Amino acid sequence: MSNRFVVIMAGGRGERFWPQSRLTRPKHLLPIVGDSPMLAQTVDRLKGLVPPENVFVITNKEQRDAVLESCPALLPERVIGEPEGRDTAAAVGLAALLVDQEAKDAAFALLPADHVIEDGEGFRSVLTSSFDAAEQDDYLVTIGIKPSFPATGYGYLSQGEELNKVLNRPVSKVDRFVEKPNLTTAEEYLSEGGYFWNAGMFVWRPSVILSAIEKHAPVLSAGLKELQADFTSTGSLLGAMEKVYPKLEKISVDFAVMEKAEGVVMLESDFDWDDVGEWPAIERHYPADGNGNVFKGEGIAVDSKGNLAFSEQGHCITLLGVEDLIVVQSGDATMVCHKDRAQEVKELARKVGEAHPDLT
Repeated sequence: MSNRFVVIMAGGRGERFWPQSRLTRPKHLLPIVGDSPMLAQTVDRLKGLVPPENVFVITNKEQRDAVLESCPALLPERVIGEPEGRDTAAAVGLAALLVDQEAKDAAFALLPADHVIEDGEGFRSVLTSSFDAAEQDDYLVTIGIKPSFPATGYGYLSQGEELNKVLNRPVSKVDRFVEKPNLTTAEEYLSEGGYFWNAGMFVWRPSVILSAIEKHAPVLSAGLKELQADFTSTGSLLGAMEKVYPKLEKISVDFAVMEKAEGVVMLESDFDWDDVGEWPAIERHYPADGNGNVFKGEGIAVDSKGNLAFSEQGHCITLLGVEDLIVVQSGDATMVCHKDRAQEVKELARKVGEAHPDLT
């Protein structure tokens, strides 16, 4: 356990959860589900998996102070603020360099900051098996989530042949990564079986993922080598990142590496999982009244049904004669939209930012 690490990806603007989520207070720093920030829940879930000092967080420089404030157990030197977001492949490469410097070629898990997982014990069990798999072979390990409904908002993994077992868990080849499907295709995946949601959780050793980046994303690899060389010569990670990081190729790790690489394997999860990617997902985690209205915070509904209302402490939302609305109150902004338009909240947040930069 002492030679295993976790790197949490905690960047992004969280625009799908505007107006609760803002640039300096994105989704992972909010109690979107539960009573503590999503990032704090993720950190707490790691207890017993790796030591606290083996947890890194990669965020952006605007959010670094807020990350430390929300998770006081994190070591400040382990919270790295990107000077500019360069998508997930650059963050993965940075994570590999950081872990490799701490413990040569030690396996590390790369986890999102903002997923809902209630079964912490099951989560740690699957991750322990994943660490074993990554340490025993040159695997790029990912976690597959067994789908419970035909989701069109997630990417999928197509499960291939079983290669071996670790701690009695099958390790299967990933035949291919599948982009977000339409509803008909998602229903086919569910009925056929052998397709799993791609949760964006990975476990690997630095040498394995950096070799894969070098082979499949050589431009990014060259930039990472420049970053490492600058850091090594100056001893200043912050200085090296300010100089080199903004020039790194901007590309996702799935597109750059995982969809092309050999040795990609999957372990099936047996824990609950939800990435709560947009406002309607909140309904899965809170009870509804007799008319299907869900409130997080104070609220009253009269002759209304199928609504979701989210308010901050001390604010009461009242609904009268309305259906299928999302109503979100957050300090200096309130949003009202129909549930059918929830996927457009991100674009709405951008338009609000253009007209009122102080509200982003």
